[in-house]
Amino acid sequence: MWVAENWKDYEVLDCTGGEKLERWGDYILVRPDPQVIWDTGHEHPSWKKKNGHYHRSAKGGGEWEFFSLPKEWTISYSLPTEHTLTFHLKPFAFKHTGIFPEQAVNWDWMSSLVAEQVSLGRSIKVLNLFAYTGGATAALAASGAQVTHVDAAKGMVNWAKENAAASQVPKENTRWIVDDCAKFVERELRRGNRYDGILMDPPSYGRGPKGEIWKIEDAVWPLVKQAAQLLSDRPLFFLINSYTTGLQPAVLTYMLNFAIGTIYGGKVESSEIGLPVGDTGLVLPCGASGRWTP
Repeated sequence: MWVAENWKDYEVLDCTGGEKLERWGDYILVRPDPQVIWDTGHEHPSWKKKNGHYHRSAKGGGEWEFFSLPKEWTISYSLPTEHTLTFHLKPFAFKHTGIFPEQAVNWDWMSSLVAEQVSLGRSIKVLNLFAYTGGATAALAASGAQVTHVDAAKGMVNWAKENAAASQVPKENTRWIVDDCAKFVERELRRGNRYDGILMDPPSYGRGPKGEIWKIEDAVWPLVKQAAQLLSDRPLFFLINSYTTGLQPAVLTYMLNFAIGTIYGGKVESSEIGLPVGDTGLVLPCGASGRWTP
């Protein structure tokens, strides 16, 4: 398992009874997590010191209950390239805060690959699909990549811009696109644009800006095949993230091998990703990632 273990401003303090107890900077949140099927009690003292609690409804969705939590605050993360990222957080619909902290293990990996190539004088272009609030975008751009950030939600792109500005990422290193990711890939193919690195973090289910329906089991393989055609003659990496139970690491490995490995060779590795839990030495699983490198 690949574990995001280098956080200072974030940690999972405990997890039990379908919920996880998290510290986000100075604030304690309790959020539901479907992976937490065990019940080990609530002995950790911070369960009684929470600043926010997301209650899931039996009818779907849910709502926040707040206890002395600001509307917005920031946390930081230090990359292995020695650049510090700053993220704006705020609780919003469906339990999210604005970043997925487990993805830091992929930020570290990608930023190190990019920084090494940039140090050799190479220009690296990266395409970030379903880019959300731009954690990966900030990490890559801070490490010297030219990043094209694509997300169908204008609000998420604006939030990503705020994170990039707070992280003091050079403005010229990022191109911001509000668009349906699959349609953008099709247009990039027609334009003849190519990228040295591609990453995608597709949702299990979603809708595009014009009501387009995205269902990952049906749509991800065609998208991976098309996106693979956007790779340059000297590709550096291809990353897929999945939070869908049915897309196990072996499924990601299979797709990457057929879509990219059969053309470029190289190596594919896939694994669960996770977050360490307090002092227990255990890890909370948080999805899976598949990585291709030449």
